[in-house]
Amino acid sequence: MNTALLLLEIQNDYFPNGRVPLEKSQEASAKAKDILTAYRKNKWPIIHVQHISTQPNAAYLLPCTKGAEFHESVQPVKGEMIIKKHYPNSFKDTALLNHLIKNKINQLIVCGMMTHLTIDATVRAAYDLGFSLTVVQDACAAKQLEFNNTSINAQTVQSAFLAALQPVYADVLTADEILQKAGLRTSPTSTPIFS
Repeated sequence: MNTALLLLEIQNDYFPNGRVPLEKSQEASAKAKDILTAYRKNKWPIIHVQHISTQPNAAYLLPCTKGAEFHESVQPVKGEMIIKKHYPNSFKDTALLNHLIKNKINQLIVCGMMTHLTIDATVRAAYDLGFSLTVVQDACAAKQLEFNNTSINAQTVQSAFLAALQPVYADVLTADEILQKAGLRTSPTSTPIFS
């Protein structure tokens, strides 16, 4: 299988002092950076997806703001694909699908922000399009939500959405498990499967 790393919305507004800080966004971005570093070292395909809010009532990830810029931990470098999007689903009205088809990519390793929104919408869409997916659970972040006047803490939101994706839509693994399976962390039983 030809695998790409898909980094979704790792943008400044989701970090402390941003407009919508997510719980454990810094820890998640550090794990995403570990995988990004390994992919760069091996010259494997990397895709950064940047959300730019265009709705009239949008409050974050606004055009031409620091909050919409990629976080310093995962700044794209020359040669890495950048896809701009305006909806939670990274395939809607973007060049992502064409890029994946053109490069014969059929497996995606997914990291990023808004587990309950962008990760969920993108993974489900990718599955419906025939891709094989792995979500890196500790390289994703969520926020506290409210439903029927009940507050749902961020960890519960994160766990519930990841549980709903596994096993049908995606494998859900830790960053260390991903790196081990790719043969990038030493383990007596590790066999490279992602390349």
